[in-house]
Amino acid sequence: MRKPYALLLAALLPLWPAAPARAADNGSWSVYPVASEPAARPYFTLWADPGRTLTDEVAVHNRTGRPLTFRLYAADAYNTARDGGFAVRTAGEPMRGVGAWAGLARTRITVPGHRTVTVPFTLRVPEGAEPGDHPGAIVALDERTGTGGGSPALGVRRAVGARVYLRVGGPRLPALSVGQVRVSRHRPSLPGLGAGTATVSYTLRNTGNVTLSPRVRLTARGLFGSTLLDRTLTRVPAELLPGQRVRLTETWRGLPRFDRGEVTVTASARDTRESASAGFLVLPWLLLALVFAAGTLTGALLVRGRRARARRSAPGRPSRRERPRPFRRRSSRSGRP
Repeated sequence: MRKPYALLLAALLPLWPAAPARAADNGSWSVYPVASEPAARPYFTLWADPGRTLTDEVAVHNRTGRPLTFRLYAADAYNTARDGGFAVRTAGEPMRGVGAWAGLARTRITVPGHRTVTVPFTLRVPEGAEPGDHPGAIVALDERTGTGGGSPALGVRRAVGARVYLRVGGPRLPALSVGQVRVSRHRPSLPGLGAGTATVSYTLRNTGNVTLSPRVRLTARGLFGSTLLDRTLTRVPAELLPGQRVRLTETWRGLPRFDRGEVTVTASARDTRESASAGFLVLPWLLLALVFAAGTLTGALLVRGRRARARRSAPGRPSRRERPRPFRRRSSRSGRP
């Protein structure tokens, strides 16, 4: 039961919007920073030097009419491998940033229906903390266990978290890398079947210490420099967190029937820009198949003709009529002169 819970919890948390304009909410309860005005702070934006301690408060609002009991904990954030979405670690995973530095005054609360409970917390940044961004969240995990997908054997526990954007003082180093570009062709261009299709895959990585909002452009140029593709990609992470790496794919429709060239992926963000390329070769497979079949048939005919000529040029054996009769010596019979 524990493993499905961890997987489903991690899948639920990335549903937060990339740039939230209101408190994190799932319709049953919401989690947000305490502020003088409602929704004035949809998430925590904190700044501290190494060795400093911060204090703040998180609010959990119950939108239902019955009491709900939650487990509160702080967690580190990461990008999901599937699409680069913002997600946070589960309570049992190791923490190195906000999840390890934040301490909540209460780790279990019961919130009455249509009421709000406020919980203070402290965030102690260690002396040796690395400068830059350390994203995380304060999570309210429902203690009730439901079922997922109609299967009673699969436990589902829902969670909502308020994001924490913590920046530790020191040098800011924005850096981005793109690599491992691959072009995989999975439908050739055939007459009457439409244009071909390929998948371009690449790896995007934040190698700096600040959160980046990458922009990615995909271009493809043919054998003679013609532009086959020039597209700004939309399926990229809105926030690529420091040290995180994602593997992304993009479908390329409308392949030429015959060409050779290069695909280039260019990623850029604040004060950083990187590119990586990979070659591709598009061949008319139907024509190649016909050429191969013709070549095979021609080769077979040549071999057959060569064998026939070899048989004709070889010295033949004499026929039965042409064979010389062996000399036989007559023996004399007794009684004859």
